[in-house]
Parts: sequence; structure tokens; C-alpha cells
Amino acid sequence: MHGIGAPLRGLHLLVDRTPPARERFIDLLRAVAIVSVVLGHWLATVIGHDAQGRLTGRSALPDLPWAHPLTWVVQVLPLFFLVGGYANAVSLESRRRRGGDTTGWLLDRGGRLVPPTTALVLVMAGAALAARLFPVDPGWVRTVVWFASIPLWFLSVYLIVVVLTPPMHALHRRYGLAVPVVLTGLVAAGDVARLNGAESLGNGSFVFGWLAVHQMGFAWRDGLLPARPRVALPLLLGGLGALLLLTLAGPYPISMINVPGERLHNMSPPSLALLAVATVQIGLALLVKDRAERWLRRRGPWTVVVAVNAVVLTIFLWHVTAAILLTGLLDLLGVLPVQRVGSASWLAWRIPWLVMLVPALAVLVAIFGPVEIRAARRRPVPAVPRSGALGWARPAATVAGLAAVALGLLLNSLFPNTEPALFGLPAVALAAFLGGAATLRLLRSPPRAEPGGGRVTDG
Repeated sequence: MHGIGAPLRGLHLLVDRTPPARERFIDLLRAVAIVSVVLGHWLATVIGHDAQGRLTGRSALPDLPWAHPLTWVVQVLPLFFLVGGYANAVSLESRRRRGGDTTGWLLDRGGRLVPPTTALVLVMAGAALAARLFPVDPGWVRTVVWFASIPLWFLSVYLIVVVLTPPMHALHRRYGLAVPVVLTGLVAAGDVARLNGAESLGNGSFVFGWLAVHQMGFAWRDGLLPARPRVALPLLLGGLGALLLLTLAGPYPISMINVPGERLHNMSPPSLALLAVATVQIGLALLVKDRAERWLRRRGPWTVVVAVNAVVLTIFLWHVTAAILLTGLLDLLGVLPVQRVGSASWLAWRIPWLVMLVPALAVLVAIFGPVEIRAARRRPVPAVPRSGALGWARPAATVAGLAAVALGLLLNSLFPNTEPALFGLPAVALAAFLGGAATLRLLRSPPRAEPGGGRVTDG
């Protein structure tokens, strides 16, 4: 009981210490976004066996065209970037009011995102290395690691957005809503290029698209998106009209989650159609904001939201691993059903599947959640005055560390999912990630004490 009581006391302490002015609805949106992603991945998974009898997994969407319009509801990553923009603006402004610098802010944000991610990377690498002791096909091991690392592609993009937050926030303060309008124009240009066969020219939308939604988070924070029907309804109805036009009359697929074989994907990279979905979601969020805020003043709902947000990154990072472990266990026991996608039995199996996955993920969160909780409790990195020719060394090293982490995650996603790798991840990707993580950890370390009692700063 003591082991359970301590986390509960910590949770109730967080609830009691919630500042009265905190916009709790933002925390609810973050929790809803991540939980929706998790449920969507779990529900849309097809499990089978290959010619060698090994487990395989894929998306059910190619076999369920009737479910494609449902992705307009379950594709909620735009909400996460909206919340990210709001939260990043709040923390950056707060840091500057307290006399902190941008470098310290970047280190703090990296210090919250990287340690939980490092835990997953190290576990995957260790498990892949251990698999070498058994007669297992290295290509299949890579496939398993690739599936487990699916959440990492998203973090690579988000880390880039975090690095760009200070200059993009400065642009927002000067030009306001004109910035996301320009970014949307760049996404449109990328879509035109992709539709005309120049796929690589549209890759910039991986950044432009999510930055556009992130900027709307800035606008929400600054009151440019008041929760009033005169603002919410035009966004909701205008976004829905644009979405219908782009998908039913235009060249965009209906599904907001990538379906193999489509001429154009809406999510990777984000398309105009996905930005239309984001607009609908923002309008709907504004409509329900005031009512949701009143509901979240009740202790019960707010306690649940605080609990989810305390380990929200851990939930996201480990939800695919939970599905892999449960699938392997059921297959080992000989009770894993293999059904035709879309059949009544397949649909019925979704219920016990979810019921079993929730405790499987809960165990992983109990093990690895403390990493995220400790990272969130670290003291902010103090500002360090720039001096001399090395004044830019610390900021440059910080950006380089974050870039290396993002690059490592991205390279893993791009590496073939059946190509054998000693650690399950390509060596260059693992080296880049761990090197960047080590750099950030070193930069976050407190200054060393001099023998005479003084302090040695980082430069």
C-alpha cells in the first residue's frame, strides 16, 4: 500500500496546487489527443501471420473504406500541436519574465521530452541485442523494433517545432495570424508539387503544416481566438466546407490517416485537407471551451486529466509496445484469433482486445512513467551570461543536441523496416540520438564548484 499511496499523494498534491488562472481545457485537449491516437492505433490494427508463421501487423484502413470518414474524428494530432503551441508560448513567456534565456528554455523542453524517449530507445536496442542470442531472423527483429518505434517519427517533427518556437513566437508577436496563413500557402504549394509528381518538393509540409497549427496555439494564448460563436462557428463551418470540397470534389483522399496506394497522403506530410480538419477541431474546441472549463473545476474530472498528463508522453511512447507484447503472449498461448478484417467476429474482438491492452499499457506506464515524472520535476536551467568568443557555444550546442535527437528518430523511421540492424535501430540513427541526448544532459548539468567555493558556469 505504501508503494501505491505515494503516487496518489503526489497526484492529489498536483491537483491542489493548480493555479486558479490555469486554462484547464488545454490539458484536457492534450489528454484527449494522445488517448485518441492510442485507441485509434489499437482499433485499426490487423494481426496475422506471414508464410513462415511469424506474427505480422498492418492497418485495417485499406480493407475498410467505410471507415475513412471516421478518420475526420479520430485524427487528432492537430489538437496536440495546437496545445503544444499554447503550452510553449506560456512557458517561453514565463521563462523570459523570470529573467531566463532561450537556451535554458530549450534545454528544459528537451529535458522533458528526451529522457522518456531515451528509455524506449534503450529498451528496444537492448531487446534487439538480446534477441541475437536466439535463433531469430534479424530482419524480423528489425520489423518488431520498427513497429515499436512508430511513435518516434512524430516526436522528431515535434522536436523541430520546439527548436523553431522562439523565432516563430517572435514572428507571431509581430504579424499575428498572417503567419499561419503564409504557412498554409506553403502547404498548398507543396500539395500542388506532390500532385504533379514532385514528391520531394512537398516534404517541407512536414514542418510547415504542423507549424501552422502550432501558431494557432500562440493565437489562442494571446486571445486572438476568443471562445465566442462569432469566431468558433466560422472556423467550424468554414473548415468543414473546405474539407468536403477538397475531398469530395478535389483530389484529396477522404482518409486523414495514410492509406497505402492513395495518390496523395493527408498526414505524411500534412495536406490542405488535414489543415481543414484542424480548423474544424479548433472551431469545435472554442465552442465547448467555457462549458468544459466549468466541468474541469470539479475535482474528479480534473484529477483524471492531471493523472493522464503526468505520464502522457509515456502512454504515447509505449502503447504500440503494449500491443506487441500482448499479441506475442496471446499467440504463444495459442488463443490469438485471426479473422477477416471487417467481419462481425473481427469487430467484436475489438472489445476484449481493448480490455486486455489497457492493463498491459498500465504495467508499462507504471514501470517507465516515473522517468517522465522526474523529468518534469527538474528545476529550470538557470540563465548563463554570454561572454567572449564562446558566447554562442552553449546555444549552438543546445540546438545541435536537439537536432541530433530529432535526426536519430527520423533516420530510424526512414530505415527499411526489414533490414537487419544489430540494435534493431540503424547504427547511425542510434548514435545520433544517444549523442544528442548525452549533449543535452551535459548542458543541463549544474555548474561545477570551484575549489575555492566559487562556481564554474557553462560558458
